[in-house]
Amino acid sequence: MKKWKSMWLVFAIALLAILGACNAKEGATQSGKIEPSQAETTEITIDNNGTTQVYKEAPKKAISLNQHVTEIMLALGLEDSMVGTAYLDDKIYEPLQAAYDKVPVLAEQYPAKEQVIDAEADFLYGGWKSAFGEKGVGTPEELEALGIHTYLHTASNMTKPTLEDIFTDIRNIAKIFRVEDHGEALIAQMTKDVDDVRAKLPQNGENLRVLVFDGGDKDVFTAGQNFMNELVTIAGGNNVFGDVESGWTTVSKEDAVDRNPQVVVVIDYGETTAEEKINFLKNDPALKEIAAVKNECFVILPLSAASEGVRAAEAIQILAKGFYPDNF
Repeated sequence: MKKWKSMWLVFAIALLAILGACNAKEGATQSGKIEPSQAETTEITIDNNGTTQVYKEAPKKAISLNQHVTEIMLALGLEDSMVGTAYLDDKIYEPLQAAYDKVPVLAEQYPAKEQVIDAEADFLYGGWKSAFGEKGVGTPEELEALGIHTYLHTASNMTKPTLEDIFTDIRNIAKIFRVEDHGEALIAQMTKDVDDVRAKLPQNGENLRVLVFDGGDKDVFTAGQNFMNELVTIAGGNNVFGDVESGWTTVSKEDAVDRNPQVVVVIDYGETTAEEKINFLKNDPALKEIAAVKNECFVILPLSAASEGVRAAEAIQILAKGFYPDNF
């Protein structure tokens, strides 16, 4: 964790340097107030979630509706432009805790539309489609009629998302809030962190067979072509259900046993702990015959790290260390 804190400290210093350079270019008035840059006054057009929205200025009262997009906003230094967050899956990413504490938590899950209106929100950032679905805060069209812009995190709502898809979302948010330099600095740091992990992986040999275990009793709920497939692959593993075209998917225990994974990645969240999931695997008559379970080869990954956000590099490192401990 010390390594991750130091990396975020370096990133923070880089951002301060960028801000200083930007301020120097813009200049200040006699009162000390910074004049708006040209980027801040230029209209920005974003196509997202079936809508085309025009931003005449950066949002000033944003609400993030899922944890991984909350962390993206905080990593971009946008906490002062936020009036609320919602739907925390687990603990906030530790390097972002101080920034998170500055933003009001509106609801354990999605806030009511009335809460959004009361907060005078001008921008809503959803991580999952449910944010703007029937149980969410409203459709993009309904919210636009109220003068509220919306953005749905594209990488979390597509088949076969990649790191580049996350970077596209980061660039869009940075563009909307006129902090493009911050976005590029964040992307550069994430890319470097991933490259550092890749450099330590075995260069020869067959990748380990990996089962992603989200849960399940009668069947196994696992990862097909969702972001976990990308994370496992980059970390030097072979997702045994990577041939399934859907995202999260349900497979039979027999199929899981037949594919005989060498490692099980346990997704940690909710009321059922990772330890309880592991105990289930060890005691299930079928699943206990898997090589990974027999050899107790488990890697625990928080759900928030498995999402399409700023923790991708950390998630890849956790997986790679679990897959190839002798290399790290």
